[in-house]
Amino acid sequence: MIITHKREKLVNAIIYFAKNTKFCGKIKLMKLLYFLDFRHFKETGKSVTELEYYAWERGPVPKDLFQELEDLKPDLKAAINVIRLDKTTLQQIVSKRDFDDKYFSNREKRLLEEIAYVFENAKAEEMVEVTHLENEPWHRTLTKEGQWHKIDYLLAIDNKADSLSYEEAQERKEEIEETRRALGSA
Repeated sequence: MIITHKREKLVNAIIYFAKNTKFCGKIKLMKLLYFLDFRHFKETGKSVTELEYYAWERGPVPKDLFQELEDLKPDLKAAINVIRLDKTTLQQIVSKRDFDDKYFSNREKRLLEEIAYVFENAKAEEMVEVTHLENEPWHRTLTKEGQWHKIDYLLAIDNKADSLSYEEAQERKEEIEETRRALGSA
């Protein structure tokens, strides 16, 4: 069986963003992880956390994590606290332990740093403009497929210098999926 450490990466990415950004609530976290995964996919053909994102009305959401933040699994519960700041939805995510970078590549660590730096002082509502840009993966999915549909990582591919070609990204994505199926970790 192939070992991906996807859960360790997810938990530690959440710790990293909680420690290195202000106003890190549930919505901001969803956007930070989206940027991390889609930027990494654009450069390498593979996401960091392997989360599946969906086009919800207010932005891209990894719905499994969104739901888990209401009832934390033991590993995430040991890593963070989700503190309600008001009686509606405003929350603050606070890390309980230090970030462990041993599961991350240098590129993944660089992206964590860059994304945290850019959005360090941003509130979730200020990040909406960036996630909702026309022709970005969330916008394209919402306008072509409709709300609640899964956002295809291949929509991150463009013709900029830091992007793989569509064909190369598709090939890498298929190779990863085929390897996982063959080794029993799909």
